[in-house]
Formats: sequence, structure tokens, C-alpha cells
Amino acid sequence: MKKLKCILLIDDSGGDNRLHKMLIEEMQITDHVQIAEDGKEALDYIKDEKNILPDLIFLDINMPGMNGWEFLSEYKKLDRVKKANIILIVLSGVADPDAINKAPEIHQISNFELKPLTKRVLNNIMETYF
Repeated sequence: MKKLKCILLIDDSGGDNRLHKMLIEEMQITDHVQIAEDGKEALDYIKDEKNILPDLIFLDINMPGMNGWEFLSEYKKLDRVKKANIILIVLSGVADPDAINKAPEIHQISNFELKPLTKRVLNNIMETYF
């Protein structure tokens, strides 16, 4: 299985971030897990030339500050090179029908998954996209 350069977790929940980072590290699918607690922090990370661009982003929708939908609105405006090979997965704690129906309409979203991440879900993502 291909090892990713970087996975970016965009979520305001410290507990979810710790759990997901531990699982990702245990599965050894990347050497770098970056955490952003809202959409603005994530955009700043992606825009910074010194940072490793993520191969995979897990995006929570419900966050204070810049939420997931607002992040996506700004993410769409980024230079193509910045987002060219990034797989973006919405990772939500709630099976919100509006979000589930809205996600496929947004070209940048590759998939919608429910929290918490599991080995099975991560394996499926790796097999499908990498």
C-alpha cells in the first residue's frame, strides 16, 4: 500500500483528532498527520509554501469559526496546483441528511463518512483512492 506524505485532519474536537491520529499512525499510512481546529487554520496550512501538502483531508462540517461548508467555499478558490491530488473526505459525527445530500453536489468532496474513523474505513479509502 502506498504511504501518503501527509494527512490533514480538520476538526474542532481534540478527542476525535487524538483518536484519528493514533489510528492513522498505528496503520502506518503516513509519516505526517497535521491537525487544524477550523477551516481557516486548515486553509492557512495549505497555502503556506513551507508545509507538506496533504494527500488526504478529513473535514468535519460542524465547527466554530470557519465551518466545513465555509472551508469548502474558500478551498474551491485555491490554485489548482494546491489541490490537484488531494482527496477530501467529509467526516461527520452526525448522519445529517442535508449534509449527505449536499456532499455529492460538491466536486471537491470524494466521499462522506461518519465518525469515528475505523481501520475498515481507512483501508477502503486507501484502496479506493491510493
